[in-house]
Amino acid sequence: MQIKISTRHGHLSEANQNIIREKASKLEHYFERLTMIEVTVDLQKEERLVEILVSAEHKHDFVASDHNPELMAAVDGAVAKLETQLRRYKEKIQDHRRDPSMGEGAPAK
Repeated sequence: MQIKISTRHGHLSEANQNIIREKASKLEHYFERLTMIEVTVDLQKEERLVEILVSAEHKHDFVASDHNPELMAAVDGAVAKLETQLRRYKEKIQDHRRDPSMGEGAPAK
C-alpha cells in the first residue's frame, strides 16, 4: 500500500508527515485490500483542511475531509470518518455473503 502526502500553500515538516503516514496506515486494520492512500493538506487559511482519498481493490474509492485550526485534529477527524466508511463497507460485503439464499430451501412466509 502506498501513502502519498501533498501540501497546498505551505510545507509540512518531516515529523508531521511521518505522523500522518502512521495514522493513515492504521486504516488498513479496517479493510485489508487498500491499494493507495492520498492525503492532501491545505495550509492556506487559519483552518487546516485535510482531505484523504483511499483507493481499494476493484475500483472502490473512499473520501473524507475535515478542517480544524489544529493540523493533527483535522487529520484525526478525516481518519475517523474513513474508519466509519471502511467498517460499514466491510460489514456490507460480509452480510451480503451470509444472507440465506431465496431459492429452494428458503422458509415460506
